[in-house]
Amino acid sequence: MQINGSTALVTGANRGIGRHFVEQLLARGAQKVYAGARRPELIDVGDSRVVALHVDLLDPDSIAQAAVTASDVTVLVNNAGTTTGADLLTSPIADVRADLETHLFGTLGVIRAFAPVLVGNGPSAIVNVLSVLSWVATAAGSGSYSVAKAAQWNLTNGVRVELAGQGVLVQGVHLGAADTDMMAGNDGPKIDPVDVARASLAGVEAGSIEVLVDDPARFVKAALSGDPAQLYG
Repeated sequence: MQINGSTALVTGANRGIGRHFVEQLLARGAQKVYAGARRPELIDVGDSRVVALHVDLLDPDSIAQAAVTASDVTVLVNNAGTTTGADLLTSPIADVRADLETHLFGTLGVIRAFAPVLVGNGPSAIVNVLSVLSWVATAAGSGSYSVAKAAQWNLTNGVRVELAGQGVLVQGVHLGAADTDMMAGNDGPKIDPVDVARASLAGVEAGSIEVLVDDPARFVKAALSGDPAQLYG
């Protein structure tokens, strides 16, 4: 799978990691990038290869229409996400459901709509932007998000199995924290979001099904085979 000459769709492309995916795809020679967002009018279309597209993970009709419009896609980047900041035991259960609706069911809806497109246009790739919280629960206020990301991680694995042998690379991207609007209230170390896009796309071209972008992701992944007390003790 080569980025040069490809046609890509990036969800959540109006800011943060998604915006950097658009820029890095163009830098690597993508011939067209659909920049998906709930409010496509916010997309800064500064390159003739960029096409703003309405994609709302909670609106199945917008997803279905996007798959018709972007029927030439060979790289799908599922980046769109949100967090309610909900705790599992004390927050409204509706907030927990909202995180799952976005990260699990929303991402699955996009993949289901585009899977026939990607198989038909192969070789192709699906990139799911995940998190170190796919594997570990940390501070209060991240429990619901962590559950949703864990579900999205195994969604990534399940889709990979179901698409095996059909010419579609399915990649999961894990990171600790990037310097984005979503993480503005987090005072811990943050990486430049451009590093996420660069590492992921290099991995696509190398055929990597998993990309660990930073040290927190590598540490937690390594710790999973050991005593859980390393993470929770």
